[in-house]
Amino acid sequence: MKAGGGVLIAGQAWSWTADHPKENTLHHFDGNKVSGVAGIYFSKNPAEEENLPVYPQIPSSYMAVVVGKDFEDDLQFLLDGVSELAIPNGSLASEVMVHGPLAFPIGVANGGQAFLAGAYYGQGRVIVAGHEGVLSAEANAPFWKNALHWLDEGRRGVVGVALKNGIKIATDSGLKMEKTGIKKDLSVFVSPSNPKIHWEEIQNFVAEGGGLLIGGHAWYWAQSHGGKNPMTEFGGGFANVAYLTLNSNPVKLYQKPGKANFKLIQYHFRHLLHRFANHVALQETLSKHEEEFLKKLGSDCSTYLNMKAHDSCHYSQVVTTLTDILKKSGMPQVSEKCPVKSPKDHLLLNIGAEVYKVCPNPDDLLPYLIRDNPLLPVVHNHRVKIDVSTEGGEEWISTGLYLSPGMKTYVAIPADIVNKGWQIQIGCQTDHLNAAELKRASCVHVRFPVNSEMIQVSNLWGGLIYLVAPPNTQAQGLQAFVQMAVPAPYYKSGVTTQAEWSLLCTAPSPWAELEFDNIILTVPSDVVRRLDHPDKLAVLWNDIMKAIADLAAKPHKFPRKERFVADVQISHGFMHAGYPIMAHRGSATGLVDVDHVKTKGIWGAIHELGHNQQRGCWEFPPHTTECTCNLWSVYVHEVVFGIKRDKAHGALTSAKRNNRLQDYIKGGKKLSSWSMWMALETYLQLQEKFGWDAFKKVFAAYHKMNNFPKDNKGKMNLYAETFSQTVSMNLTGFFKAWEWPIEQATEEKLSSLPAWTDHPMTNFS
Repeated sequence: MKAGGGVLIAGQAWSWTADHPKENTLHHFDGNKVSGVAGIYFSKNPAEEENLPVYPQIPSSYMAVVVGKDFEDDLQFLLDGVSELAIPNGSLASEVMVHGPLAFPIGVANGGQAFLAGAYYGQGRVIVAGHEGVLSAEANAPFWKNALHWLDEGRRGVVGVALKNGIKIATDSGLKMEKTGIKKDLSVFVSPSNPKIHWEEIQNFVAEGGGLLIGGHAWYWAQSHGGKNPMTEFGGGFANVAYLTLNSNPVKLYQKPGKANFKLIQYHFRHLLHRFANHVALQETLSKHEEEFLKKLGSDCSTYLNMKAHDSCHYSQVVTTLTDILKKSGMPQVSEKCPVKSPKDHLLLNIGAEVYKVCPNPDDLLPYLIRDNPLLPVVHNHRVKIDVSTEGGEEWISTGLYLSPGMKTYVAIPADIVNKGWQIQIGCQTDHLNAAELKRASCVHVRFPVNSEMIQVSNLWGGLIYLVAPPNTQAQGLQAFVQMAVPAPYYKSGVTTQAEWSLLCTAPSPWAELEFDNIILTVPSDVVRRLDHPDKLAVLWNDIMKAIADLAAKPHKFPRKERFVADVQISHGFMHAGYPIMAHRGSATGLVDVDHVKTKGIWGAIHELGHNQQRGCWEFPPHTTECTCNLWSVYVHEVVFGIKRDKAHGALTSAKRNNRLQDYIKGGKKLSSWSMWMALETYLQLQEKFGWDAFKKVFAAYHKMNNFPKDNKGKMNLYAETFSQTVSMNLTGFFKAWEWPIEQATEEKLSSLPAWTDHPMTNFS
């Protein structure tokens, strides 16, 4: 067979198994000694003889997505005398995706994430550990003694070790150990997770009867190889060996120092998928235990489908099974009024988009996933101008176009940006949700690499269309063309006229965008339908952003326009900073209502813009994380809106400020309680003495510095020194009164400056 010959073999193993009850059918039945090398096994399960039709395609059914063995004898052997594993403190393992019919979890953590698993492969066996630290800990010798003998299968052969620092676990096994690479005369090979060798040698070694022990983690590799798929590319594509795949999900292994949360759990990806398919197709009742793991099953299905191993019959079986499930049950029509709560609905919602991406006929599946999908009017051959200069982070270029759910279109790309790291993004909602109650799917945006001059794009959930420019890139005077899409209400100050907006504001897209000099607001379209004067809103936001830049001592033109997206649900908080800044849908009206902003303010929105201005060199986490961003809120409300601080936020009334200060004093002035509003009081006292210009000069001074301290103590001393020199006054007494850890060396540096002796904390020093 290895040389290319074909073998036709037939038989049954159930009778042999009955006569050999203590032997392993998969490895010891004679027929399996031949066919097992190809990963095809005679099982011990009897079946009725039938006359079956023959189809041209490979048969695929949820009935085939089963676990090929119960593994009870394997687990008894492996876990004999083992109750827990020693783990280096702080270790983060990679989850081991257990997805083969002859693969099984051994050790799990965090409610079902496997970090240790085994499998049969051909005539051999495999064990995978999600962290190399599990291999090197001497306290784990009892388990690894069992494991090596399980892999050796009684041959008492040589254990070859290729790990960089070697391992001690084999020395107590009674088997001979040799430090070497893979070679044919080994019985067991111990390998790192990403060896610099060809995986074909290892696959042949295991398929022909060898044992493989492999340990390592993939999550760091995934973080440092953006855009690559760890399921298929890490370790040369280990997913092809034994159907045990290291993925990028980190697993925290320990609950107490040095010990793993090591236990067995009755969860197996293929088994639960088979049970869930029976539940949908035959209305079989799931146990409470099985229902608890449906959400994890949905997550595992998504991870599995991302392998896109279309040439694998096992992969095809899973895709077909999930497609059948969705056609029988449909996908929950999630919305704000109809949130998803149950584990079953979580699973169906999770897999819907992923199956849609990989199934052979997505158009046939679409009606089962999106029920209310009206046809919207479209425009054709829409031109998108590309003039971009990114200074650091990536940048989204708005097209003013929207794709309906499942709608396909082509984008014609200028040759200058092909294979240069550009992407096309469908969808503005980039938050990944992980909540018990979902008002939309966890992930509703998709990206496509710009790797040709004509690209077809679509998204199950629909969404606004963007070109995504990579960091540090220049592109001027270029044009892209979108073949067909739905027009969106899109206003760009200085470009869109009032007459054009009067028509655009009625465009059918459910999402609208307002682009001003330094910020872009993405909101539900119903928020802007009656926005008669976007030019007035543009003036207001231009003033806000100029003020943001002024306080930060930066040029008025931002290197990248800020973005706001108002979504039905976000990943955390009432709003959160980033690119884009995410806000709840209810905040959208306030962002576009000029009168409301000028009279009531928008504290939260400016707070998030302040977060985006924070710099680690003058931040003292966790104390000031939610504090210094509020300097921008106070400044903008006072300078742009004319709203004084005690009116801008209820926490800044004189009474509340005084009460907090008194509580801080009574509590012993501990830095542990110096955070958020309490910490802001320190900065407000400085501002009320020295004015906003002092802060601008301090921030400007930091722009010219480098080699900053990394610890809070060092950074706080640098801040005290910088502020003192900026205002030509020794402020060390003030900061010490707040219990900042001011060093004697800092006091000596500033001793020639006049001291601030009448500061607000004088009576409390």
